[in-house]
Amino acid sequence: MILLELFLTFLLVGFIAFGGGYAMIPIIQQEVVERHGWMNVTEFTDMIGVAGMSPGPIATNIAIFVGMQQAGIAGAIIAAIGMVLPSLVIIVAVGTIFFRIHQNKWVQSSLYGLRSVITGLILYAAVVFAVRNELVTSISWFTLSQLLIFAGSLAALLLLRKHPLTILIISGLIGIALYS
Repeated sequence: MILLELFLTFLLVGFIAFGGGYAMIPIIQQEVVERHGWMNVTEFTDMIGVAGMSPGPIATNIAIFVGMQQAGIAGAIIAAIGMVLPSLVIIVAVGTIFFRIHQNKWVQSSLYGLRSVITGLILYAAVVFAVRNELVTSISWFTLSQLLIFAGSLAALLLLRKHPLTILIISGLIGIALYS
């Protein structure tokens, strides 16, 4: 039963979550944490860190981690199939049409509009994680240190153009140094 539940959950996520990667995280969190209770917010946040450092798409990595936690190797495989199947079907179908009409002004305009929505979804995910992990509910050493790590990571990404994997590794090492 859990295998079917994993498959259907990630199939649903794959069908309704647009924008890829980090934009899908709020929907995955809703399903995994809120709806099914397969893990709590802290576990989910930790898993996102590991999934982000692992090769491959973060949403698929999250599905694999959740599947593995819930039902072992079979769960990991089933969750991954559920997550990628909608993309496979949709991209094959849309791809055949898109290459014929991608220069159309209506298509181009809709793509510009989608960029803003995707950015908003990613920012929403960041705010939700900050609030649910109590990073913005009080001013303490922990909150201040988390905000400094965030600001430093953002600066390293935007200003210094450092690779995200480098930022993840350095942030993990800083976390070990500060919180161990």
